[in-house]
Amino acid sequence: MVDWGIRPASAADVEAVAELRALVLRTDLERLGRYDARRVRQRLRDGFVPAHTRVIEVGGAFAGCVALRQAEDAHWLEHFYLAPQAQGGGIGTAVLRELLERCDREGTVVRLNVLRGSPARRLYERHGFVVESEDPVDVFMVRAPVV
Repeated sequence: MVDWGIRPASAADVEAVAELRALVLRTDLERLGRYDARRVRQRLRDGFVPAHTRVIEVGGAFAGCVALRQAEDAHWLEHFYLAPQAQGGGIGTAVLRELLERCDREGTVVRLNVLRGSPARRLYERHGFVVESEDPVDVFMVRAPVV
């Protein structure tokens, strides 16, 4: 695996994250008939909270992000995007494992949603997420803490 790390996000990261989101979601959103270049970026900008977000760096350069937002009954795993050139090398698995281990220590349920047909769903299923509900666009998944 290549050299990677995680750092806290700042407000200055929002545009890089918005661009990455547009890039990595484009194929799935087009397949679902939902891609809008402006909207995909604006939705990220509207929901970006640096305090909940971590930036993934590979070789010291921006390569992705992930957010873990606390809610009443669970943490929501959101904005988990990895640049295409950083995918397939185990970084996403390592980042997810690290976050889930933290949630397990805290006894916290984790929820997420993934686009229907997205290959990311397999990653989540391998880490214990199960489908809670679905709609025409999203699959909502949940994972109980492993004790």
